[in-house]
Amino acid sequence: MFFKILLSIVIGYAFGSVMSAILISNLVYREDVRKQGSGNSGATNAARVYGFLVGFLTYLGDFLKGVAACALGRLIGGWELEEGITCMAAAGFAAIVGHSFPIFWRFRGGKGVATGSAVALMLDWRIFLIAIAVFIILAAATKIVSVGSIAGCIAVAIGSAIFIKNVPAMILGILASILVILMHWQNIDRLLKGTEKRFTFGKPKPPPRVR
Repeated sequence: MFFKILLSIVIGYAFGSVMSAILISNLVYREDVRKQGSGNSGATNAARVYGFLVGFLTYLGDFLKGVAACALGRLIGGWELEEGITCMAAAGFAAIVGHSFPIFWRFRGGKGVATGSAVALMLDWRIFLIAIAVFIILAAATKIVSVGSIAGCIAVAIGSAIFIKNVPAMILGILASILVILMHWQNIDRLLKGTEKRFTFGKPKPPPRVR
């Protein structure tokens, strides 16, 4: 069991370290998204800098890597077994850690919201739907993405305690939520100071011309 969990963690972290925003910005725009906008490599900053489409593709890529990590973790542990659920949660948590501190990009990553939402879905679809609903309502009401993200994480933590019966998976679900909230520490500081910016999509940025 220990080896299966360890393997799930390694695979999950490796998947999490694949950063969609950095890959897109480097391959398409020949620049590092972390040197643009807020300096973050998540979907929100990608959308601010490059527009809706790049932001959406970034979210999709980060979401799918979370799904893939969790699916492989569950396969390693046994899809129908309790061990499979534990390994899935371990891989999902590791994917969020990898996204936040990616080994391929000098440990400078994102905040784990998109990957975390994928992990929530894999743990229990009810947690995912509740968290997404909370995020949409509060982000739309305040026009501040970080408010929706933090509230969504709190919903995931509460949902994990209510819906997940596998104790290790429940604990990891709560810890994952706490990690993503902690990754928002700068946003929380700005919220307390009243300086957090409202979100607006950037204008689509054309790729540089090939000379």
